[in-house]
Amino acid sequence: MPTYAMLSTLGPGGWATLREKPERLHAVTAEVESMGLKVIAQYALFGQWDFLNIIEAPDEATMARAAVTLAARGTMRSTTLQALPIEDLIEALRTAPE
Repeated sequence: MPTYAMLSTLGPGGWATLREKPERLHAVTAEVESMGLKVIAQYALFGQWDFLNIIEAPDEATMARAAVTLAARGTMRSTTLQALPIEDLIEALRTAPE
C-alpha cells in the first residue's frame, strides 16, 4: 500500500478539544482507520507542525477523501505527502532508461 506523511496543525477549537479530552487523539485514529487507512506511526511535533502521522492507504483517492473529511471539520489543517521507501527509489533509478 502507498505510504503518506500527513503533517497537521490544530486550530483554536482543536486545541481546546485536545486540552479537555487528550484521549480524543485515539478516537481520531480510530476514525481514520475506519476510512480504510492504516496509521503506522504518530508523533507530536514542536515547531511549524503539531502532528506527524505516517499512514498507509490503498490509493490516492482514499487518502484524499480522508484528508478532506478531517479538514472539513475546521479544527485542523494538513499537508499530505506521498512517501516512497528508499529501496523503491533505488530500484526505480536502477531500472530507469538512460
